[in-house]
Amino acid sequence: MEAERLIEAGRRALADSRGALDVMAEAWQAQALARAVGSRLALCGPMELRSEARALGEIGAGCSALDHPTVISGGARAAQLSGIGEVRPALAGLALLLGEAGIALVGVACDTGEDGLYWQCIEAMDAADESLDRVHGMLRRLAEREREPERARERDGPYGIRGPAPSATGS
Repeated sequence: MEAERLIEAGRRALADSRGALDVMAEAWQAQALARAVGSRLALCGPMELRSEARALGEIGAGCSALDHPTVISGGARAAQLSGIGEVRPALAGLALLLGEAGIALVGVACDTGEDGLYWQCIEAMDAADESLDRVHGMLRRLAEREREPERARERDGPYGIRGPAPSATGS
């Protein structure tokens, strides 16, 4: 499944989450998807994004996120990732998903009285925040790449690299 469709499915599932455990499971799903998108872009994305994408693919890889019972029973949505059609919209959607997951986790952390769940929320918020920073970095790089031809035209001036054309009379 395309990244944008998986991201939308994750956003809907997060919005429909009821209770702390559902929110935690969806936050871990979002993080798994962020890692999958990062890994995919590190392999075959635009060259200028590959180092940031590699780092995104490694965030939270050692944590027990995928051991969450809800994730295990339903499987990680990220495993369905078949490709990334357009990079910018996929990254923009991923940024929205990670931001929404972070906000939902803050709500769970504030409402829980259980220390274990509180610290899991903090760990998940840290991972979502770090992932969001990487995604924003990639979006900035894409924006810079798109502005580069415009900057080159500005440097060349109104007549291009060669300057004004010589007049027909030879003056």
